[in-house]
Amino acid sequence: MSYVEDPLEEPDARGTRTEVQHFEVSAEEAGQRLDNYVHKRLSGVPRSRVYRVIRKGEVRVNGRRAGPQTRLEPHDRIRIPPVRVMPRTDPGQPPPQLCATLARAIIYEDDRLLVLDKPAGLAVHGGSGLSFGVIEALRRLRPNESLELVHRLDRDTSGCLLVARDAGTLRTLHALMRGDGVEKRYLALVRGKWELGAKRIDVPLRTDTRVGGERTVRAASSGKRSVSEFRPVQFLGRAATLVEVKLRTGRTHQIRVHAQHAAHPVAGDDKYGDASFNEALRELGLRRMFLHAHSLSFAWPQGGEFSVSTPLPPELAVVLDELGARSDPTRRGELRADGNRPRAARPRAR
Repeated sequence: MSYVEDPLEEPDARGTRTEVQHFEVSAEEAGQRLDNYVHKRLSGVPRSRVYRVIRKGEVRVNGRRAGPQTRLEPHDRIRIPPVRVMPRTDPGQPPPQLCATLARAIIYEDDRLLVLDKPAGLAVHGGSGLSFGVIEALRRLRPNESLELVHRLDRDTSGCLLVARDAGTLRTLHALMRGDGVEKRYLALVRGKWELGAKRIDVPLRTDTRVGGERTVRAASSGKRSVSEFRPVQFLGRAATLVEVKLRTGRTHQIRVHAQHAAHPVAGDDKYGDASFNEALRELGLRRMFLHAHSLSFAWPQGGEFSVSTPLPPELAVVLDELGARSDPTRRGELRADGNRPRAARPRAR
């Protein structure tokens, strides 16, 4: 239900300014994140603008400020402030290449959910000049379904991505995630030899927004509790280590910042990584961040286990093979932990 509080302003060349809007969350809408709910209500408003009005406290839930990730409950009352809405042009149909990519990416499907092996470089949401992300393209391809992302992956992260096919499934999976009932494991290549063993990193993370809207995350006591469990899987000399990471919380850029905090940044990470290490790996063919969501598992409340996994994509596997060969100390060209190669010894004159 909705009602209007303020009169509508006259439109101008920059679009139309909406009035204050009030909504009550229905049982079918419950379980959604606040930012997703508001974005649907404000058709034509960029997602970046939605984030800003929420973070500034202009959107209220039951009269109080709330964060973008707040999960909505039935009968919650939402206040959305006046926002300038630009006329929306129909983006048309997703490009055929994107459709083909998504069709190949679906690795599991039943009447409740889809699982995609998301390729790196593909955003889960449109915005910032993108007409279609994963979810927008899927909705165009399946217009009669109520598809919703259960969680997110960074644009440069590949791997398992859950998509709910109805509101009830979405609520169930969100409840499981809040209760640590969904186990998410990632594979990452990090700089240097990981000598910490199985390491639980419990370091709060804080998200800051820079001028221009760029978001960065840093370790800070004022941040939200964030827990990641790292364990080494394969040592590649002293240059790098393949680690498996189990997430206990799901903060933005969590693995990347926790790896940086442990002095073992993720390979190919241009924001939190090591430039010289990244450059050395580019010479070996790494063209993206080495972070892959390789498995998901949980138990349905009604009974039954669910588990899905996907291997490293070829573009990461080939880099791992090349690093493995170079970590052999009998071969030339071994990488050091600083990303450089040792110099060949000069022959002595006799």
